Order: sequence, then C-alpha cells, then structure tokens
Amino acid sequence: MPLHLEPLDVSDDLEKYGSVLIVSCPICPPVSLATDQGSPFIQFFKSGVKTPAYEDFIHETRDSLEQRGVKTGVFTTYAPCPAMCLWTKGQRNRLRRRARSYEAVLVMGCESARQIAEQALNDTDCKVILGMQLVGITNATVNFRFPLTIDFEGAARVRANEKAGDESPFGVR
Repeated sequence: MPLHLEPLDVSDDLEKYGSVLIVSCPICPPVSLATDQGSPFIQFFKSGVKTPAYEDFIHETRDSLEQRGVKTGVFTTYAPCPAMCLWTKGQRNRLRRRARSYEAVLVMGCESARQIAEQALNDTDCKVILGMQLVGITNATVNFRFPLTIDFEGAARVRANEKAGDESPFGVR
C-alpha cells in the first residue's frame, strides 16, 4: 500500500535558489493527491500514465517558483523501477546528471526518496529539500473503469504506526 503524503510549504526554504529541479516519485505522491481530491489516478486516454491531480500540483508549484524568476525543471523515472525509494544505480545517475544545472532539488516523495536524492547528489553543491511529509498509509480499493481509467474506492488514511486497539486520527481502523 502506498504511503500517504501531504505537501509541505517550502517557499521559505526555496527563496534563496535561482534554479530548482522538482524530483518526483511517481507512486505515493500521485496516489495521495488523487485520493485526497477524489479524482482518478490514471485516465489513460486523457493523460496517459500521469495523475491529473498530481500534475496540476506540480504545475502550480512550478508556476509559483517561476513567478519569482526561478528556473524550474521536473525529473522522474518509471522504468525499470518507478518507486523512488527503490531506484536503481542507473536511475540515481540520471538524476545526478540532470541536477547538475540546478542549485536545489525539491523532492516530492517520502523521507526515503529524500535520502535517495541526497545519496545521488552527495558530492555536489545541489541542496536537497523535502517537499512532502508522511501522514500515514493510503488504504483503498482499486477500481478499473472503461475506458482505461483507474481510480480508488473507499480511500482512507491509516496511521503508519497504529497499534491494535488505537484509534486512528483519521477515524479509520
């Protein structure tokens, strides 16, 4: 089950940088925003394998930075392993090459994704900033609809460290 992440306000952290590469995990952040907004995860014929709610979020983030004169770019990778926490050495090297022309990397993912970015950029001057925080685990039923649309039914957040008998802060057990 994917981690449930929420965006952080990192505008103050990014204020001093003239260029920011947004590095995106293509699993947990899109699932989180799709379930939060009750929107489709994938509408293949409308947006391919991209999640509209997440793409809107990335677009808004870029617009906000670019209005301040910041150069932006976006980096993600789907193959051979999409989850950023499991990226191969090759995927990490591609991130390193892409990040060369940026002062900062804004990681849209979990703490593990941030660590991957830091490892990939460990001997560079590129600053790594985490753009999302873990708030739980996404619990949902995947629903396939015609034509090639994937969404979630009964989506809820479950605390990641919930013990048996503890009540979740989200009202979910």
